[in-house]
Amino acid sequence: MVSLGPNYRVKFSRRREGKTNYYKRYTYVLSKATRLVVRLTNKYVIMQIVAFNPNGDSTVVMAHSIELCKKYGWKGDCNNTSAAYLTGYLLGLRAKKAGISSVVADIGLFTPIKGSRIFYAIKGSVDAGINIPIGDELEFDEDRIKGKHIVNYAEKLEKENPDKFNRIFSGYLGRGLNPKDLVSHFDETLNKIKSMGG
Repeated sequence: MVSLGPNYRVKFSRRREGKTNYYKRYTYVLSKATRLVVRLTNKYVIMQIVAFNPNGDSTVVMAHSIELCKKYGWKGDCNNTSAAYLTGYLLGLRAKKAGISSVVADIGLFTPIKGSRIFYAIKGSVDAGINIPIGDELEFDEDRIKGKHIVNYAEKLEKENPDKFNRIFSGYLGRGLNPKDLVSHFDETLNKIKSMGG
């Protein structure tokens, strides 16, 4: 039973809502570290480089996965592993332009799980040239980054159940992308991000 006596303290609203871990926040403030903040929503990947400021943190650069569609012609989903990596790469290029070479990862209240999209987003920034300590135990699947697992599923589903294939991949098909072409489309989008320099 929760105590509601005179010594009961109501937690901060952002902690009650599950938005902020104030202990982690406290350690970041003490270290004055520049942070790579990664947030995943049901539709998008949002990444920011946030610098410490005594008067309130300031966002130095940011990247949003919707930019992949609007600026670089991405036709896949905006919240899958491929989109997370591309968004991370885009942020990494922008960070380098802003003179940032090293940051610490801030994944907020997400539970760190191997193979999570959040680490593939960070991997994108690392591959773009930003130094981010994430440990040596993490392993990244290059085929997964490019969406090969989606391609394999799409090929299997199209043979076994064409109606289900059209239903599940209606978003891809509606945007003009056959999911079986996702790997080549990923390479094309990544090259475009590199050529445009973020």
